[in-house]
Parts: sequence; C-alpha cells; structure tokens
Amino acid sequence: MSDIQHDKVQVNGIELSVHIAGPVHGQPIWLLHGFPECWHSWREQIRALAGAGYRVFAPDMRGYGESSSPAEVADYELLTLCADIQQAMDHFGHQQVVMVGHDWGAVVAWHLALLEPARVARLITMSVPFAGRARRPVIEIMRELYAERFNYILYFQAPGVAERELDADIERTLRLFMQDQDVFLQKKPANATLFDGVSAPGALPTWCTQADLDVYVQTFRKRGFRGPLNWYRNFERNWQRTEFLAGQPVLQPTLFLIGDRDPVGVFEAHTLKRMPDAVPNLHQQVLANCGHWIQNEQAERVNALMLAFLART
Repeated sequence: MSDIQHDKVQVNGIELSVHIAGPVHGQPIWLLHGFPECWHSWREQIRALAGAGYRVFAPDMRGYGESSSPAEVADYELLTLCADIQQAMDHFGHQQVVMVGHDWGAVVAWHLALLEPARVARLITMSVPFAGRARRPVIEIMRELYAERFNYILYFQAPGVAERELDADIERTLRLFMQDQDVFLQKKPANATLFDGVSAPGALPTWCTQADLDVYVQTFRKRGFRGPLNWYRNFERNWQRTEFLAGQPVLQPTLFLIGDRDPVGVFEAHTLKRMPDAVPNLHQQVLANCGHWIQNEQAERVNALMLAFLART
C-alpha cells in the first residue's frame, strides 16, 4: 500500500498518527479501529474506498501505535476520544464526512454522530450496537452479574493487572485474540486471568498473514496494552459525562454490520433488539460464518455492503 500517506497531527493535547489515501478532493471517510487493532485493520477497506473515490483517513487511535499514549486513565474517557477525531477533522478542514467504526471505534463513531449531527453525514458501525444511555453505569451491572464468574471487562479494570499478562508475550497475545474469539466467553472463576485455560495459539486465520500480524505486533510493542486497556476503565466516567446526550437518537443514515459468530452479539443481544428505536434510519446486516474481526474476515463482503450503502444514501 505504497500510495498511503502518513501524517502526524497535533490535536487535543496529543499527537495523532493518521494514514491517508484516495483522491485529495474525494469525500472524507474516517475509519476508527477498536481493540486490539490499529489503522492496518482497515487495509482492505482503504484500498476499496480510495479506489471508489473517497479520501480515506485511518488513525491509530489514542493509546495505539504511533499516536500518543497518555498515562492517566481519565485521559481515555469517551468525550476526549471523540474530541481527538473532531479536532483532526478541524485540522483537515472537513465539513461533512462519513464516519466508520469497529468495536471501540464504533462506540466513538456512534457518539460523534450525536455530537456532530451536521458534520457526520452518514455512519457505518461494526460489531458494537447503540441503544442510548443506560440508567446507570454498565460497569455496575457487570459487577453484579459477574460477582462469581470471570468477565474480561471486569478483569481489565485494575490498572497494571491485565497489562502484565498481555504484555508478557505480545505476539502470543495477538495470535490468541485473532484466532480464538471465544477467549472472551470462557466460563471460569472470577479470580482467573484472561488466558487461564487457553491452549497455545496455532496457525493464523486465513485473513491474517504473518506480515499483517507483524504490523499489529510492532504496534503494541511500541506502547504496550496500557493505553488500549484504559479505554475500558472509563465506563462510569463516560456515563457521567454523557448525561447531556440522554435520549438523543442517532438520526444519520446508518449501516450496522455484525458477524453471526461475534461474541459481542452474545453480550449485546438485548441492545441489538432495542437499537432500531434509537437509530430510526438503520440498515442492519448479519454476516454468516463471521466472527468479530468482520472487516478482515469477510473483507470483500464488507466492502460491497459499505459501497452499496454509500451509493444509495
């Protein structure tokens, strides 16, 4: 992908690394990755969207890769993450964009749609649905539901604990994430670690070559997992600071994609049912035989759905 430009911009008190491709005057489209990913997660979409005439912007989100990774947990609360992209759009002079997000990137994309109703013209989200503001912080509910059972989000809460496990062998960690999505669904005691009971990683899936994995490994060797894990440590702060958005629907034309084997579909089954009430202009698609890494596992299908949606709205 030699035609991709790399830029670093000063926004919101950090340096944001952004990879850019496509015609200079094409409509801007932002691709926001999730955990544990990086800009390279969008490699197949960058090619397709740039080839279709879009100006593509794929950042390493705060805490990842060559973007800044502040030390404090509070530096990763949701409105701050949104402000990184808002100020980056300001920097590039964007008046109207398409916003795309996967996993945690979808959470940011959903909220950018609420915060920027005029500037975010269309929305494409993957894996993580939207159903508006909960009555209380989700982390409180999780602590009640999983008082005696393991839950990876609860395991991620204590600073330093998950980092020690995930940073110990970064390539092994990423191989396990890429090929065994059920690692997040294991039934074991609450005091277990993420990889307790997990077998050694085997061959990479067909959608992730060794060269692709090397990009992810390099990304996490630069910063480790502390910054990305800090995204998970702000549920209560996010809930408190987004009160002003309570009850606000997402009105933009929206495409939502999820794989039928995505563990998030298990966690968020109720949210998925409620989402049409909160997103009235919603187009949903469930991809068969597909897991969480949807834009890589079924890249051609995802690209076709994205381009068809963008063409008709």
